Amino acid sequence: MAPSVLIVDDHVPFRERARALLEDDGFRVIGEAGDGETALQSTRRLRPEVVLLDVQLPGIDGFAVAERLAAGPHPPAVVLISSRGAGAYRRRLRDSPARGFIAKAELTGACLLALLA
Repeated sequence: MAPSVLIVDDHVPFRERARALLEDDGFRVIGEAGDGETALQSTRRLRPEVVLLDVQLPGIDGFAVAERLAAGPHPPAVVLISSRGAGAYRRRLRDSPARGFIAKAELTGACLLALLA
């Protein structure tokens, strides 16, 4: 069975597309958040196995959220996403505790599962 997922992105249309895509691939999307603070609260409350986390968020950015989640007692697997390619974040991705990165245009359930394996 595919893991539970919290989708964090400040654009509602992307969250809707990502939810539909992941649910079609068997993932259980258990929540959504539109900013970093809500992502932290939702993760504590919902305890997803995976947090699909946009890099650019209002308030706390995705890299800071990933660091805070990794420092928690039961950290989820974090996969960062962005409309930009990985090259735009090379150093920050290397230093991040996130499991990996997927460009939004390349998001698929198979791609997400490959990063989690």
